[in-house]
Amino acid sequence: QVQLVESGGGLVQAGGSLRLSCAASGVVFSSNAQKWYRQAPGKQREWVARISADGSTNYADSVKGRFAISRDNAKKTVYLQMNSLKLEDTAVYYCNRDPPYMNGPRPYWGQGTQVTVSS
Repeated sequence: QVQLVESGGGLVQAGGSLRLSCAASGVVFSSNAQKWYRQAPGKQREWVARISADGSTNYADSVKGRFAISRDNAKKTVYLQMNSLKLEDTAVYYCNRDPPYMNGPRPYWGQGTQVTVSS
């Protein structure tokens, strides 16, 4: 059974940094691309960073140069280093495979981790 557990969120001042972690279990991990997504209040979930199975990375324009995604296949964990945080980075952050893992007919999502950036 798929399980994704995100952690590392919190309250941080603008300009600060956070490192998010996402531990996966019950899934095939190393051969799949992984993504970090975020969802701000009243907005749709959007992807922010992607890492392929071979380690190549892509970023949404809004976070390029500030965020860095990485993975540890032995630990089945994906990370998101977030630097120079802005108010608009405030959101619940989720990780998932690209495309998302399925739980029956629906995509599976973990509980996410809240990131709040204050001025």
